[in-house]
Amino acid sequence: MSLRSTEATGSENRSLADPDVRERLRELPPSAKLVARVLDEEAALSQGDLAEESLLPDRTVRYALTRLEEADLVEARYSFRDARKQVYSLRV
Repeated sequence: MSLRSTEATGSENRSLADPDVRERLRELPPSAKLVARVLDEEAALSQGDLAEESLLPDRTVRYALTRLEEADLVEARYSFRDARKQVYSLRV
């Protein structure tokens, strides 16, 4: 994964090492697991950045984010740099 700077979330992110997180990820599709892994390493990213980092198509990233939101594993907020975009991070 890249080392480029990302937006700070303002709090410590939940880690994929957390047993509760791992259990909730177990039933999700592989794309959701990959997106969660990228968010675990990169903090907060936009949907486009997630597609770029994961090498997944935009549509697949959207689906993965939906599934992660349904499992209450990610949170979305508006970007400070561009209020038209949302950034996603693992839920604390």
